[in-house]
Amino acid sequence: REVEKAKRTLSSQHQTKIEIESFFDNEDFSETLTRAKFEELNMDLFRSTMKPVQKVLEDADLKKSGIAEVVLVGGSTRIPKVQQLVKEFFDGKEPSRDINPDEAVAYGAAV
Repeated sequence: REVEKAKRTLSSQHQTKIEIESFFDNEDFSETLTRAKFEELNMDLFRSTMKPVQKVLEDADLKKSGIAEVVLVGGSTRIPKVQQLVKEFFDGKEPSRDINPDEAVAYGAAV
């Protein structure tokens, strides 16, 4: 729960404190985590999320330049590094901010 909270906080702030009571051997855990360290720790995971995007484009026989709009779906797409990687992948195209990432799937299903 605390780690999820830290992930959300680091999407809008540059550092957060993680505090977990009785983490190990009844010892409390308290540590400051910066966004930079969070990004470093998760970079392999962030990069791996781009593989399915590339695969979808290949399977659909589309080029990046043929994509009119990029819509991010899901709460983790609020992570600044994820947004940056998507923007870089699509050669500088800014992901749309018109749709709430948490509501995008429901919105698409309703349309």
